[in-house]
Amino acid sequence: MNNPPATYQVNGAAIRATRKRQGLGIRETAEAAGISRSYLQRLETGIREQMRPPKYAALRKTLHATDAELLVLHGETKEKR
Repeated sequence: MNNPPATYQVNGAAIRATRKRQGLGIRETAEAAGISRSYLQRLETGIREQMRPPKYAALRKTLHATDAELLVLHGETKEKR
């Protein structure tokens, strides 16, 4: 049985682009995902790159996004994002 990873490495630029493409503000997105505005802002700017599974799942659901859209894939570097 596969356990979820302890943390997910997220692509902050992709989170921001997805949020903006949907016309969502940072505060309303954070509230809907159950995280703080400052936490979301740190993710989007790349200050934070890791999220625990429950918070990541809530943000992904709020943004109606897939893992492929929001996660850093194996072998992907910051320059490629």
